[in-house]
Amino acid sequence: MAALERYQLPLYLGAALLGAGVGFWAPGLAPWGEALLWPALAALLFATFLQVPLLALRRAFRDRAFLLAGLVGNFLLIPLLVFGLLPLLPPDPGLRLGVALVLLVPCTDWFLAFAHLGRGDVARALILTPLNLFLQLLLLPFYLLLLLGGGGGGVPARSLLEAALVVLLPLFLALFLQARSLGPALAARTASWPVPLLALVVFLVALGHAGYLPGLRAHLGSLLALFALYLLLALGLAWALARLFRLEARAGRTLAFSLGTRNSFLVLPLALALPEGMGLAPLAIVLQALVELLGMGAAVRLVPRLFP
Repeated sequence: MAALERYQLPLYLGAALLGAGVGFWAPGLAPWGEALLWPALAALLFATFLQVPLLALRRAFRDRAFLLAGLVGNFLLIPLLVFGLLPLLPPDPGLRLGVALVLLVPCTDWFLAFAHLGRGDVARALILTPLNLFLQLLLLPFYLLLLLGGGGGGVPARSLLEAALVVLLPLFLALFLQARSLGPALAARTASWPVPLLALVVFLVALGHAGYLPGLRAHLGSLLALFALYLLLALGLAWALARLFRLEARAGRTLAFSLGTRNSFLVLPLALALPEGMGLAPLAIVLQALVELLGMGAAVRLVPRLFP
C-alpha cells in the first residue's frame, strides 16, 4: 500500500495518457470505456467503504460544524467563485455554460475515494454526500435558468439513477459485509485496492472521452489554466473555512476534497442534450474531469500537509 500511495500521481497521469492515447488512435474502443466506467467506479467505492467503521458514521452525524462548513463552501462560496472565474474565459456561450455547470455541482462519488486516500474522514464524507446530491439537484434548474436565460431544462432521470446507484449499492454491500465476521479480514485484504482501482477509473474516463478533446484545441490553454486556478482557490477556501469553523485536521482534509471535486458524470449527459450552439459544453466538462483527476492525484499528497 505504501509503495502504491507514494507513486499515485505518476500512476494516475500514466493511466490518463494511456487511456487518451488508446481512445484517440482506436476510437472504436471508446464505447467500452464508457460502458465499463460505472462498474469500475462502483468497485472503487466498495473498496473505499470497506475501510469505514460503522460506528464512525454515528460520530460523523454529530459534527454539525463540518456539515455547515461543507454546505456553505459548496453552495455559497464556490458558486460565487465560479461566477467570478467565468469572465476569464473566451465569450463562447457553450464553453462558459459547460465550465459553470461542472464547477457548480459537488462530486458525490470519487470524492469519497480521494477523501480516503488523502487521509480525510470517509465517515464525514458519507454524511455530506447525500446532502450535496439533494441540494445540487434542487439548484440545477436555477443554475440553468440563470446561465441560459430561461432555456434550461431538467436533469435526465437516467443520469440521476446512475449517480445514486453507483454510490448506494457499494455502500449497502460494504455495510452488510462489515456486519459479518468476515468483514475485518476482507477490509484488511482490500486496503490497497483504491489506488489501482482509481487508476483504472482514470484510464476509462480518458478512453471513453478522448474523441471529444480535439474540439477543444483552440481553448485548451485557457481551460487548463482556469481549472488549475479553481483547484488552488478551492483548497484555499477549504483551509479558510476549516479555520473559521475550527475543524480538526481530518475534517478539514475531507472538506478540501469536497470543494475540489465536481460532479462531471451527472452534468455530462445534460450537456450532451443541450441545443445547437452549445457544442463546447460537454467538451469542457470532459476536460475538467481529466484535469480534476490529475489535480486530485497531487492533492492526496498536498492536502495532508495543508491540514497537518
